[in-house]
Parts: sequence; structure tokens; C-alpha cells
Amino acid sequence: MRETKVIRLKTDIQLKNPILLVGLPGVGHVGKLVAEHLIEELNAEKVIEIYSPYFPPQVMVNEDSTIRLVNNEIYTCKANDIDLLILVGDHQSSNTKGHYELCGIYLDIAEEFGVSRIYTLGGFPTGQLTHTDEVIGAVNNLSMIDDLEKYDVDFRESEPGGGIIGVSGLLLGLSKFRDMDAACLMGFTSGYLVDPKSAQSLLRVISKIFKIEIDMGPLEERAKDVEKIAAQILEMEQQKQQFLPDTRTSDDDLRYIG
Repeated sequence: MRETKVIRLKTDIQLKNPILLVGLPGVGHVGKLVAEHLIEELNAEKVIEIYSPYFPPQVMVNEDSTIRLVNNEIYTCKANDIDLLILVGDHQSSNTKGHYELCGIYLDIAEEFGVSRIYTLGGFPTGQLTHTDEVIGAVNNLSMIDDLEKYDVDFRESEPGGGIIGVSGLLLGLSKFRDMDAACLMGFTSGYLVDPKSAQSLLRVISKIFKIEIDMGPLEERAKDVEKIAAQILEMEQQKQQFLPDTRTSDDDLRYIG
């Protein structure tokens, strides 16, 4: 494969001022969990597959031992009479050039369908294994802040401090050149584990924005399993500290680097 391929599974798609939600793999897989859960809950229909040489050289193995090439996908559905496009997938680009090319393709598709607003979904890494039930936001248009604050999205000066890396951030920057409003919504997460609890926090905000009811049951069950793992890790860290001198300063923690 020498170039990115966009495979259209359906061509007669009629949408009215749709909103694009983007949930690709990232910190804590928070955005991916949210997007996949929405696809399941809202009975979304897959309409586009995207294959690219910028994805890792990998195939996924199905339950019947057949394989499929890694890809990203776009689904359509309605949320309280609002048309949605949901971008999900296996990977983000493996290099910088691919990030820009793929984001350009995503925005081309968004323009084609007349997207009026974009929400990218991700995780805000804290480096701490304890959960914080908050969602932080960043926007490419100042006018969006008042609206999103009504849905309990928190905006903090110059946060995230290291910027937003990957599709979640790049789409915000590039969409400005296309006159599209865009916001990144991030659930607090440790940055170490797949985080369904953070995904629930983000889903609660999404539910308020679109005025829909979402069953959190499947994510709650996954969150219980992750909490057990986190508790085991914390216990191991505490036991380790009993035998090692504490050389950290008060400002040190398990910061996510990436």
C-alpha cells in the first residue's frame, strides 16, 4: 500500500450539520473507549474504512483465526436528532508526516459531510493511580468555552501544560484553517492503564451535550477490573518504599511523558 486508501461502504449518506466525534487510541485509551461505547449504544453504522501505510505494519487476528489489516473507521448515527460522525480505529499514525496527512483526510471527509463542529476525545494524564472525576477542555475558538462550561467541562490556564499531542490536538489546529469549531475533551487518567472509569466521566459530559441517556454498565464492570489492578500496583509500590530510601522531592510524582 503506497498511499492512504479511503473505502466508502455506503455512498447515499444524507446528514444535516453533523458533528464529528474523534476517539482514537491515546492516553488511557479514554477517547477510544468512549467512541466505541457510543457506537454500540447508538447502533451506529459503519460507512467508511481508512487504510494507511502510516499505521503500524500489523494485522489483527479475528476469533476464527482470520486476519484483518489495521485501519480506522467512520460510523454514522443520531443522538437526540443530531447527526453524528464517529471516527474510531486501531492506531494513530506512527510518524509526524502521517499525522498531518491523515488529519487532512479526516477534515476532507468532515467538509464533505458539512460537519459543523468537532469534538476530539482523549485522556489528561495525571501520573496518579487514584481517579479524579473531572473533564478538562481546550478549544480552537474562544466562543466555545462558555457553552462547554455549562456541561461541566473545566478550562484551566495553559493546561495541558505540555500541549495536546496527536490527532486530538492536531485536528483542533488544522480545523481552524477550514473554519470549523473544534474542542478537545479530556478525562483525567493515570496514563498507565486502559481507563474505563475516566471514559465514564467523559461519557457523562457527552450525554449532557447531546441530551442522551447512555448505559454505563459495561464500562463500570471493566472499571472494577482496572481498579483491582491499580490497587495491586499501589500495594507493590508501598511495599517497595519500605525497603528503599525516599529520594523524591515533594513535587515528584509518576508523571506521564509523551
